[in-house]
Amino acid sequence: MLVIVGILLVFGAIATGYLLEKGNLLVLLQPAELIIIGGAAIGTLLTANPIHLLKEIFQGMLGTLKGSKYTKPYFGETLKMLYDLFAHVRKVGVAAVEQDVDEPEKSQVFSKYPKFLTDHTALHFLCDTFRTYTSGAVGHMDIDHLMETEIEVLQEELHRPVQALHTVADCLPGLGIVAAVLGVVITMGSLGGPPEEVGQKVAAALVGTFLGILLCYGVVGPLANNMAVSREDEILYYRCLREGVNSFVKGAAPMLAVEFARRTIPDHLRPSFQEMETLCRGTGAP
Repeated sequence: MLVIVGILLVFGAIATGYLLEKGNLLVLLQPAELIIIGGAAIGTLLTANPIHLLKEIFQGMLGTLKGSKYTKPYFGETLKMLYDLFAHVRKVGVAAVEQDVDEPEKSQVFSKYPKFLTDHTALHFLCDTFRTYTSGAVGHMDIDHLMETEIEVLQEELHRPVQALHTVADCLPGLGIVAAVLGVVITMGSLGGPPEEVGQKVAAALVGTFLGILLCYGVVGPLANNMAVSREDEILYYRCLREGVNSFVKGAAPMLAVEFARRTIPDHLRPSFQEMETLCRGTGAP
């Protein structure tokens, strides 16, 4: 929602200031310039990126409109899920958890958290790690290394759409200049005609530069930054999972392992210790 408000504020402020200076908004309506810049930008995006990355870019842009799912309640629910999982392992034993991680939809732990079940990447991250743990053939340091390696791969994958969108934003001012140059070419061909006609063509050419800069710094660039922040929150989420699992595998009690996970969460998203204890075991639990 804030993204839409921000974009509307950008266009509204520019239009208001322009009108206060007695500008004519109709002069800014140049469909040909917009087609040149927008079409060339889309073509650049298609040329530079494979199909799967284009899908991720589109999904990421839609995600900025919905807002990040990694909120304080979402992190709190994840901490409770980790506590339930760790307590379940302590109760039934490591070997008995193999069925839970092989079929998480049927697990008495994971089935209580439908949001986590729908996050297939995080679900596989956690289940694959516990599957390795239950094998008994890998030490806790190796398990931590496996998780860190996967997070590094995920981080690189998550930032590729952001980098691609930043590249498009960087191209827009140049494409605006291209549109402006084409407008100048048309203007030069009309020299000798009525001054009003020449003036209109010059104005149309300048609008190309204006649109390229506006779309770069007022729309596409901020969208890319918003995507980057959301992707960083996702990486922080995986680091939270990693720290909790790593602490538990090393022998920490379920609540202490969850506390290690809680400390990795940024302050504005982190539940307090009392909130975490209430979520996991109830107030006053030992």
